[in-house]
Amino acid sequence: MARRARGTLWWLPRVLGILYILFISLFAFDVPILSIGFLMHMLPSLLLVVALVIGWRWPIVGGWIFLMMGIAFVFFFNTYRQILSLLLISGPPIVLGVLFLAEGHKGQGRKVTTAKK
Repeated sequence: MARRARGTLWWLPRVLGILYILFISLFAFDVPILSIGFLMHMLPSLLLVVALVIGWRWPIVGGWIFLMMGIAFVFFFNTYRQILSLLLISGPPIVLGVLFLAEGHKGQGRKVTTAKK
């Protein structure tokens, strides 16, 4: 039972991060794909991919990055003006940051043993 809970806590932020990146990427398709505007609209998604890759390897560092990105999204995208925007745009990175931090702190408590021959 403990092994399954550890696996769930390990996979949950990663899967939710991928789904959130796909959701944010949808907003880039309101401009033509072969324009510079498309690249500008994809910039938040690319930054989130970098944060996810870092969080995949180092969950505590990735957790702090996601938390900072969530707070930055609040002010950069002005999501503090409407609660729905706050929950859909800025909320998920903050939740992902908390999940990565929880997984990282739980992972630090585990001791890795190597078999000696």
